[in-house]
Amino acid sequence: MAGHSHWAGIKHKKGKADKQRSKIFSKLSKEITVAAKLGDKDPTMNPRLRSAIQSARSANMPKDNIERAIDKSSANTGTNFENLRYEGFGPNKVAVIVETLTDNKNRTASNIRTIFQKAGGSLGTKGSASHYFNQKGIIKIDKDEISEEEILEIAIDSGADECVTKEEFHEIQCSVDDLYNVKKNLEKKIDNFISTDIEWIPLNNVQISVKQKESLIEFFETLEDDDDVQNVFSNVEVKTN
Repeated sequence: MAGHSHWAGIKHKKGKADKQRSKIFSKLSKEITVAAKLGDKDPTMNPRLRSAIQSARSANMPKDNIERAIDKSSANTGTNFENLRYEGFGPNKVAVIVETLTDNKNRTASNIRTIFQKAGGSLGTKGSASHYFNQKGIIKIDKDEISEEEILEIAIDSGADECVTKEEFHEIQCSVDDLYNVKKNLEKKIDNFISTDIEWIPLNNVQISVKQKESLIEFFETLEDDDDVQNVFSNVEVKTN
């Protein structure tokens, strides 16, 4: 889901907050529109739409924006979006997976390839980078919503593989196939979620120095600035010393 990309510890907030928020809202709106177009417009009957709306609310998107994005799914009958994945290697040979939502795959492929090449990286074939990752269902819940002990118990009862409490949220991991069943069980006890996503979790991280960090940040930010890019995942980790 847009706004929830992961760079394994080097996420860097950039630019003016308004510009960044506008970009996130645009990508979330696109996901809501596509989810509503592909399924039921009632979020209780459409897990993808429900998750998209929850992510939009977590990003403080106004209710009017969410409703407009859903309405757009009916009016936008001539436009077909595709979820496409690109894989490759960025600066310092870090593995990168880029998830896109596009209505023009030729444009998107050209843009992504150019970004990789300008950064000194290379776009690969499908499977070239993804074998460095596990694909997992990831559910995030604000720590204020429920205690660590309670969420651990509920996660186990719901069939999750793992529950980890981080600085600001609880993170529940499960298999991709079980994601919405686990989520449905959690919804019996929890009302508000930060996000529900399918993410690429690195099997092993590639360590880079603090000095190498800047070129990677620029590369990732250029990717995320592309209107068709929804999520960026990498196996990079910055050395602390």
